[in-house]
Amino acid sequence: MTEMLREYLPILIFLGLAVGLSGVIVLASYILARQKPDSEKVSAYECGFDAFDDSRGQFDVRFYLVAILFIIFDLEVAFLFPWAITLGHIGMFGFWSMVVFLGILTIGFVYEWRKGALEWE
Repeated sequence: MTEMLREYLPILIFLGLAVGLSGVIVLASYILARQKPDSEKVSAYECGFDAFDDSRGQFDVRFYLVAILFIIFDLEVAFLFPWAITLGHIGMFGFWSMVVFLGILTIGFVYEWRKGALEWE
């Protein structure tokens, strides 16, 4: 049991150094930096326009469509890297599985394109 725990010692040392160093950096910036906040500096900044008075205001649905499209294609890239690395081991089944996956994503992309979700007015 101690042999297995000894293998995790470098990870524990690394985590300890990371937490300690980040704490020192945050503390040093708090001590060394000038702390003079003004009203404009501490005001909320939301995507290039002034903050809303009412948080229940309605947003255009295109904001959400663009966010969903970003997530979909971001996940696609996240799946492509491990697939490309292990392609030699998974063979033709893995290749055709990814072709089907990319085909489904392409169909979704064409659908969104036809619906006009990519056009901003």
